[in-house]
Amino acid sequence: MTTTDTPPVQATGPETAGAGTAALWPNLLPPEHHGKDELCTVSAHGVRVRFADGRELLCGSSGLWNTNIGYGNEAVARAGAEALLNASYLSTFRYENVYARRAAEALVDVAGAGHYGRVLFSTSGGAANDLAMKVARHYHALRGQERRKVVVGLRGSYHGLTFGGFALTGEDLGQQLYGVDQRLVRHVPPNDTGELERLLARQGAQIAAVVVEPVLGSGAIPLDDAYIADLLRLREEHGFLLVADEVATGFGRTGDFFASQRWPAPPDLMIVSKGLTNGTSAAAAVITARTVADAFHEAGALLSHGETQAGTPVTCATILATLAEMSRIDVVARARVLGETLTRELDALTATHPYVAGSTGRGCFRSVRLTAEPDGTEPFPLTEVPALVTEIRRAGAIVHPGLHGVQLIPALTYTEAEAAELFACVRAGLDAHLANTGRATA
Repeated sequence: MTTTDTPPVQATGPETAGAGTAALWPNLLPPEHHGKDELCTVSAHGVRVRFADGRELLCGSSGLWNTNIGYGNEAVARAGAEALLNASYLSTFRYENVYARRAAEALVDVAGAGHYGRVLFSTSGGAANDLAMKVARHYHALRGQERRKVVVGLRGSYHGLTFGGFALTGEDLGQQLYGVDQRLVRHVPPNDTGELERLLARQGAQIAAVVVEPVLGSGAIPLDDAYIADLLRLREEHGFLLVADEVATGFGRTGDFFASQRWPAPPDLMIVSKGLTNGTSAAAAVITARTVADAFHEAGALLSHGETQAGTPVTCATILATLAEMSRIDVVARARVLGETLTRELDALTATHPYVAGSTGRGCFRSVRLTAEPDGTEPFPLTEVPALVTEIRRAGAIVHPGLHGVQLIPALTYTEAEAAELFACVRAGLDAHLANTGRATA
């Protein structure tokens, strides 16, 4: 498609009053960039995305962590189309449907049927975080512990922008501006249990759950093994539920089907989304431990939650097809190999580029950490990250903004040549940005 197929819409200038000329109000995009064809996608296949300005770029973000097995997978598309023809809409709101039953069983199987027992469907990672907090608070109330309503998250975490998930998100993204109620939420630092232990000593009887991302989404910071062991110990001592938010880390992203499967013991609730349908449906799920689900069943308790589009036939058909495709092409094994390739490329970039300080992350979820100057004394300015992302895009690849750098989240089906291409674009984009800002690279 060229720009003649889709007429460009002019971005609103400072002299223009009102909402501007573009009908679409995109998310998290500054108003001065609205209506730009270089930011309007028109198609995608494999690991390439075409834009309305005619350019085709290598995707290094898996479409926001979604397309783990690449864009346009035919088996997933066919499954969705067949479900739409056979059962265009069936809900899990006061009803069940056979698609949702099958998908729930499949998710329990891949998560581990020895521990997990039931699945609640949702429509996004943020909504699923809301749901998980409800489940945790209701679970404790069923056990006579109505005071347990406080939920603990980590500083620097990201759990979505719905009101519940936004309250739990550990970054300052304007929660006070929007009147988000955080009175029953606390935040503690990752990989250091000191503050959490002091909080538990003061308020342990009020804490319903601790929610963690196995790799923090904003900074690509993995939780270390000692910290996980401490969380599991504290769970046993204080009785809170441990929730793994695997929206970003699930479905092979870190080299295991789920990142929490490496933990010495599993969480009580696991939240999944994004790669759940390979990005084809608005879908999420909360996979619950048998002990949690049994408390509701034994009490005959009705959980007050429902979403119109949760667990619909098309959603569940694409979940089943995605799981089948992951098995067919052995995606988790491929992700491990790709993760090793990314490590080699990151090590080489760090060793040869004066502004690259190192990297963080795990598997195929990585962040390139940059410095403001070659001496490494100051981190790369956060205010410059958008411009850097733009230059890398101009060099030929889509990457995600990160903490003092950029995040690399390639599809798990990348070839070694595509990985090399991604890093070449990162290097070229970084050098272009440095030249634009008057910094020397040699």
